[in-house]
Amino acid sequence: MSKVIENKQAQVQEITEKFQNAASVVVVDYRGLNVAQVTELRKQLREAGVEFKVYKNTLTRRATEAVGLEGINDVLVGPNAIAFSNEDVVAPAKIINEFAKKNEALEIKAGIIEGTISSVEDVKALAELPSRDGLLSMLLSVLQAPVRNFALATKAVAEQKEEQGA
Repeated sequence: MSKVIENKQAQVQEITEKFQNAASVVVVDYRGLNVAQVTELRKQLREAGVEFKVYKNTLTRRATEAVGLEGINDVLVGPNAIAFSNEDVVAPAKIINEFAKKNEALEIKAGIIEGTISSVEDVKALAELPSRDGLLSMLLSVLQAPVRNFALATKAVAEQKEEQGA
């Protein structure tokens, strides 16, 4: 087997593993961005633990077929970059969506959220969600509200009884 074919097979295997291990994936069209803008986007994604790569579309299509995500092959036309996140589902969508608001040349094409192919609207909706810490703090405040209200009510009753007794 030729060296070129072996290299391509290794790349397909690498991409396949990335799709299998990713909690979320975002596919973008980066045409129109200059080098400084792409570098800034890569930096922001790297800080969040997101890998941002450019692969040949034919190799990416083979990898998606291997993991059963052929539905995303429709958007794999033209120059694409793919953001893979293994831990944080929201991070790539949030960072790319914010970057796209400032740089209109960046276009979100599609995504994969926990193994499900998602449209541009789904990716943008995911990006608008609060961060994991924000969601946890909201949940905590909801859980604390009944206890807090009960404590305030008992305090008010105790103060009212004190006033009546005095």
